[in-house]
Amino acid sequence: MSKLIHNYTFWLLLISCLMLIPHLSVIEVNIMEARNFITAREMVRNNNWILTTINDLPRYEKPPLPTWLTALSGLFFGFETIFGLRLPVVFITLLLVFSTYKLSEKLGLSHQQNFHNGLILITSFYIYFAGRDNQWDMYTHSFMMVCIVFLWKFLNDKNYSFLYALLSGLFFGFSFLSKGPISVYALLLPFLIAYGLTYKFELKGKKFYIFLILLIGLCIGLSWPLYVRYLDPETVKRVTQLESGRWGNYNIRPFYYYWSFFTQSGIWTVPAFIALFYPYLKTKVSNLKAYQFTLIWTLAAVILLSIIPEKKSRYLLPVLIPMALNTGFYIDYLIHSFKNINLKKEKIVINFAFGLVVFICVAIPIGLFIKIKNDISGLEFWFIGLTISLFALGYIIFQNLRNKDFLKVFYGVVGVQVAVIIFGVPLTKAVLINPDYHSAKELKEKENELGIKTYEMSSFTPEIVWDYGHSIPVLLNEKTDELNFPLEKKFGILASKTDSILSKKKLENYTLKKISTVDLNRVPKESKKHNDRLFRIYYLATKK
Repeated sequence: MSKLIHNYTFWLLLISCLMLIPHLSVIEVNIMEARNFITAREMVRNNNWILTTINDLPRYEKPPLPTWLTALSGLFFGFETIFGLRLPVVFITLLLVFSTYKLSEKLGLSHQQNFHNGLILITSFYIYFAGRDNQWDMYTHSFMMVCIVFLWKFLNDKNYSFLYALLSGLFFGFSFLSKGPISVYALLLPFLIAYGLTYKFELKGKKFYIFLILLIGLCIGLSWPLYVRYLDPETVKRVTQLESGRWGNYNIRPFYYYWSFFTQSGIWTVPAFIALFYPYLKTKVSNLKAYQFTLIWTLAAVILLSIIPEKKSRYLLPVLIPMALNTGFYIDYLIHSFKNINLKKEKIVINFAFGLVVFICVAIPIGLFIKIKNDISGLEFWFIGLTISLFALGYIIFQNLRNKDFLKVFYGVVGVQVAVIIFGVPLTKAVLINPDYHSAKELKEKENELGIKTYEMSSFTPEIVWDYGHSIPVLLNEKTDELNFPLEKKFGILASKTDSILSKKKLENYTLKKISTVDLNRVPKESKKHNDRLFRIYYLATKK
């Protein structure tokens, strides 16, 4: 029994699986995930694994490794099973958690602190959110984290230099083949800066192996884009211009936009923020050099990301990795020193940080009941389970704060995150309700009934194409701004609200009859969050 209790690998795996696997198919497929799923589906159906497409149009914006893995999962589980299509990102997230755990071991920390660092990482909001959402970000950073672990071994182990260089280069290439140089810039470069400033580079006799790492990584990472450029140079040129233009003209945010980066860790927001205060924590940590390393790594990543004009909150994912290690130093300090803290201000901060979790444990069930009390039918089990578990965990955290047993407080906070995933995720069905929701799958019945084929008026929405189940040809030619009408005398047209007005002029030779709508929004039309991009009017067009 004692061996099981201290089997940190087992418990980290268990908690990680509980954070990632339950109710994996409940949350709706978003735009980025839909693009990945559509491309994977078309890879298999069209047997085209190199010249990737979306809605049967070239799609070269993202490298294909994540989509290849998704396509393989689709082959095994089928493309109708969201659970199966999201399993690859679950395994990739586990790879991130355990590679971070291994790097923590290399820092010379205790077994318990390594375990806690892994728990902080997997219970950080955007880590487990991205780990349940099958898009490109988690892949590129997970592979890069494995690259960093082998790079650490290469830099610190005199033996097996060739093997570590080979493996480091291999995963460098996998990361590049997942989302280009994004993780090189946002994760690897900050790591190298932090390592150089704290541990110093000793590269005597290793320069050839560094060249080998880069050679292997770039050969793998550039293999697909160079091959596609050779096969389809015009499309690649257009995509490259579009993507490079977005870096300076799309989603532009001020330099300080990421300064609240620690809030992306969710429940660890306050501890993560406190752990950034070097003057406060430098005399309290168990390993000062390792703390300096994780702190510099975290801040270097934030600064480098802040330099880029284009900013999105999901781009902060690589920052959460070193920040979990950095937060672990503060948690470790509280576990060993909480009972001996006498400074009143320090006590107030700690009680506020974790007393806030207690408040959340009480507020969530009460707030949910007020919101969904009229729509809870069929979901009672999940609501009762969430209420009991959060009330119990809130009581455990409160009591152990009073008793100054911080280890139990920490595990209680981890338990809160697990409870929210297991019991809370199904309740989103009661929170997100659109009485006018209509799936694109419903169009199949109309097509069979009327004997028609469906077309998009001017542009396609990935979520609708994914939900529909097949590609939907677009009538509008973007180059000529003309509609390319099909040969059929009768066909279906999906049009947005704007299209429905403009189309009357362009479809003067056709009679239009509205027969249904498609609305994939999970909130009603009155809500500010209702997105017109997910709404279409379905017309029957008949040639006069």
